[in-house]
Amino acid sequence: MAFRIHDSVVRGEIDNRVKGIVRGKIWIEARAEPVSLELKGNAHPDLAGCLLTFTNPLERVPHQHLDSLHPFQSGTIGDLTASRKVRVYDIPVAEAYMMSKRGEKPPEHMANCLYLEWFSEANGRVVIESADYELTISAPEWRLTPEENEQRARDAAAGMGGFMQKLTEAIETQQRGQKDPEAEWNEHDYEKFMKETDARTDKYMELQEKYGDSDEAEAKIAKEMGWDRSGAEESDDDDEGMSVEEMNRISEEAANEPPPEPEPHLEGIDWIRTEDGDLRHPLQHRCFESAIKFWHEADELGLEKFADKDLGQFIFEFQTTGVKLAGALNGLAEGRGYRDNAFTVAYLKRALDHLHKSQAGLESVAPKMLLPEMMVSKARRELFEIREGILKLMDAFRGRKLPPGEG
Repeated sequence: MAFRIHDSVVRGEIDNRVKGIVRGKIWIEARAEPVSLELKGNAHPDLAGCLLTFTNPLERVPHQHLDSLHPFQSGTIGDLTASRKVRVYDIPVAEAYMMSKRGEKPPEHMANCLYLEWFSEANGRVVIESADYELTISAPEWRLTPEENEQRARDAAAGMGGFMQKLTEAIETQQRGQKDPEAEWNEHDYEKFMKETDARTDKYMELQEKYGDSDEAEAKIAKEMGWDRSGAEESDDDDEGMSVEEMNRISEEAANEPPPEPEPHLEGIDWIRTEDGDLRHPLQHRCFESAIKFWHEADELGLEKFADKDLGQFIFEFQTTGVKLAGALNGLAEGRGYRDNAFTVAYLKRALDHLHKSQAGLESVAPKMLLPEMMVSKARRELFEIREGILKLMDAFRGRKLPPGEG
């Protein structure tokens, strides 16, 4: 995944006044010395030949993995422009999210955005993107010719292509040695399959972030992901694929079907009903509610969760554990059929990995006295008990041919 650091930037300067070279310094929150850039290539025409300085007027949020950002960034420039068009909400993001959730369209407008991308020998693809920075741009000392601008675009595309190739290789690595889908899979086979899915998701998200959501972007993304069938031979077999209309009809019929009802005798074992009427697995619901509770308690203490890396890890990984448990267990809770035991165990392992990271964050933040001793004690006990619950479920799924609660 790309290293996106715009929320951590204090200020910076980018200098392309020497043709073919982009130099710069970027001051990062919680780092005394700036990150230095020495990159081959040129900016887009709006910044080519110019000195750009920028400041971030917003509150900074240290990146979770900021320690791994090398202080000297050498490599090649990707796209560097101050006039990338983006949609910007006219209301706070939280309010816009709630409007979208209600099916309403939040008010927005188009704005220019600083987009600074480079391909680093130390950190791969690094991106700074913001429509909020305050920019100062000098007069250009030289300008790109049309031919030079075409070469600049080709060079930037080549850098992105190299980065995409690495993501493709990650997918191919996970594909090697996978079992026949018709064969019986164990939890290790499913773990390998999930890693491949992760790699595909990483690649798709990078492409979507890079190209946006226009029709042209969708075509580029489809081609990179291997979904573009335009060059394939057309088959005479009309049954080989479904029309868009047929797929829409099937989706509409599925949406109109009444949701399956969970087994009454499994209430409290495989499912509970929340105050909102939703069905949840008891362990997943407990994990979700606990993570939210500690989030709010940190807020009440006036703590910025991500101002301290360890505190941020404790909260973020706790929440992620709940998300992974939902993926593993909520289908069972909602009565949507029963998955393969090995698949569920593999998913629970993922939840357990994130819970261990949350525990590590809590133990690292405890000596700093940021949290009251009682809060640390409660969190420690809660994480331990959720961990025990996950382990018991893993044992149950490994040892049963029937779903937990049956037989």
